Amino acid sequence: MPVIGVTASTEKEARSYLEALAPWGAPHLLLLPGSAPPLDETLDRIDGLLLTGGADVDPARYGAQPDPDAGLGLDKARDDMELPLLEAAMARDMPVLGICRGMQALNVVAGGRLIQDLPNHRVLGKYGRDAVAYHHIWISLGSKLAVALGSGGKVRVNSIHHQGLREAQKSHNLLASAYSLDDGLIEALESPHHRWVLALQCHPEFQEQVPRHFQGLFKRLVQEAGARVHQHSA
Repeated sequence: MPVIGVTASTEKEARSYLEALAPWGAPHLLLLPGSAPPLDETLDRIDGLLLTGGADVDPARYGAQPDPDAGLGLDKARDDMELPLLEAAMARDMPVLGICRGMQALNVVAGGRLIQDLPNHRVLGKYGRDAVAYHHIWISLGSKLAVALGSGGKVRVNSIHHQGLREAQKSHNLLASAYSLDDGLIEALESPHHRWVLALQCHPEFQEQVPRHFQGLFKRLVQEAGARVHQHSA
């Protein structure tokens, strides 16, 4: 079975993602700041990469000054671990699934920027099952996201973020494959230059807050990682 590397700031933060990954049978390697193996060793031990939600990416990583009014919660140690790992994984054409911060990290690594704070998004919900806000997104038909889900079009998802991006901030090396129908924010990104690099803004690991077929994202990550193992062993 393929091994999935899972980045997070703490074990507790990773728990819901690991629960969503568990039904698909792949073992995981939890990658935390300060305890992850060296970069090359990590890449040699994993076959796919799951970037979880969490702290804001340091604006210095995309050439910006921190906005003092943005309410930023930074984890520079995680940036130091995760962003080079993502860049190196993409250089190896490793399957990648990014969620929330993971989508933002993908955009930054690919040369894009972020909106440091979104109006009316500061308190939309919290990491848990209470006080969750929802909105509708449009998933582009024919995108890798639509293929992984088995369908595109309009769906309702949770909204647990205060940062994001629009076309002006999007990396030129990535394609937007979903948009918010409420405010035009980009809700998913994918790379046309890699076999399977996909990221989305919502949180499918909270399984009761998104359509059931969103669990196909974790299944597809494991399948793509397994195909990579088979290809390298052939």
